[in-house]
Amino acid sequence: MEPKKDYYEVLEVPRDADAKTIKRAFLKKARKLHPDVSDAPDAEERFKEVNEAYSVLSDDQKRANYDRYGDPNGPAGFGSDYVDVSDIFGGGGFGFGDIFDSFFGGGAGRAAGQARTRGRDMGIRLTVTLEEAAAGCHKTVAYTRLAPCEDCGGTGAAEGGKMHTCERCHGTGRVVEVQRTIFGQMQTQTTCPACGGQGQVIDHPCETCEGQGRTPSREKVEVQVPAGVHSGQTLTVEGKGEAGLRGDTCGNLVVSIEVEESDRFERRGDDLYCTVRVDSLQAIVGATVTIDGIMEGERVTVEVPAGCQFGQQVVVERKGMPRMGMIARGNLVAVVQVETPRDLTQKQLLDVAALVAQRALGEDAAAERDLEEAAEREGFSPSAENAAEHFAKERWHAPKNPFRSRR
Repeated sequence: MEPKKDYYEVLEVPRDADAKTIKRAFLKKARKLHPDVSDAPDAEERFKEVNEAYSVLSDDQKRANYDRYGDPNGPAGFGSDYVDVSDIFGGGGFGFGDIFDSFFGGGAGRAAGQARTRGRDMGIRLTVTLEEAAAGCHKTVAYTRLAPCEDCGGTGAAEGGKMHTCERCHGTGRVVEVQRTIFGQMQTQTTCPACGGQGQVIDHPCETCEGQGRTPSREKVEVQVPAGVHSGQTLTVEGKGEAGLRGDTCGNLVVSIEVEESDRFERRGDDLYCTVRVDSLQAIVGATVTIDGIMEGERVTVEVPAGCQFGQQVVVERKGMPRMGMIARGNLVAVVQVETPRDLTQKQLLDVAALVAQRALGEDAAAERDLEEAAEREGFSPSAENAAEHFAKERWHAPKNPFRSRR
């Protein structure tokens, strides 16, 4: 298997290069090797190498791991301390999707009318644990976007460069073309290729962003996840989406929350369900069980009532999930699981056996009393003397033979 090339050699930068130097080297190579620009047969493979190298060297944590261990993930699976959501945009690093399409196209792909200059909103997905959703947390997400160009400050103009009205479309952003056909003249209106539909051009565009005022950039954003958040809810970070062309308004970053399932609790709305195990003796007399709550360091007391049955639910109020934006909390519902104890001593087993025997004798005595009471109500006593007197009064006589002739 062929070993991977050194990331610094791929970008042709020294090992002590700063972030700006690495970014410039990457953009320079990306322009030449992007599949939409280059006709070279190996352009796509080489672009992937450049893309992978930049995704590592532009990230401080990954670069430190790579310099120290030779692997951006570090030794034994040691990884970064933030959430990486770059796969949402089409794979590791930048991918071949909207980000580079917008960068190379410059936003000039609209067929008619003034091209869009405002940056688009971007969406990412952030996964948190149930415990993090209960307490609320801060998360750092890393992602790739078209950010304002650092060299020109987002204006798209190099030092001394100025903006002028496009001479081809005269500032309209559209050009009209007339073609002769067998049906006569056909008039079509298209986006001006000279200014990309902007109506203005820069006499000395920035070399880094080629006059767009934005470049692909690896960024990190702090996201405040509120307590009680549910899966599917979204959080908006303003101005952290795609940068607009030449200093226009940036779009927003829309973070979609996904709450992981917990091994200890099942969430239903703001209520939490869990299991509480007691042995059959505790279920008979009742018991107090203390369990860990959803909050860090929280202890919850569950009062299991005497005579509790398997599957019975015990509700502990205000110990569930916080209600988002409120002080109140849902309930904790403990589902009782009754188990048979298997660690009783010989003496304890004898005591239980004696209790079972006593209950059996009590049941036999009660049955005998019920029989006597029923006999007394019917005027019949089951004693031996009463039985003899009863059968003495009742003598049996054979019935007459109906077939015997009468005389």
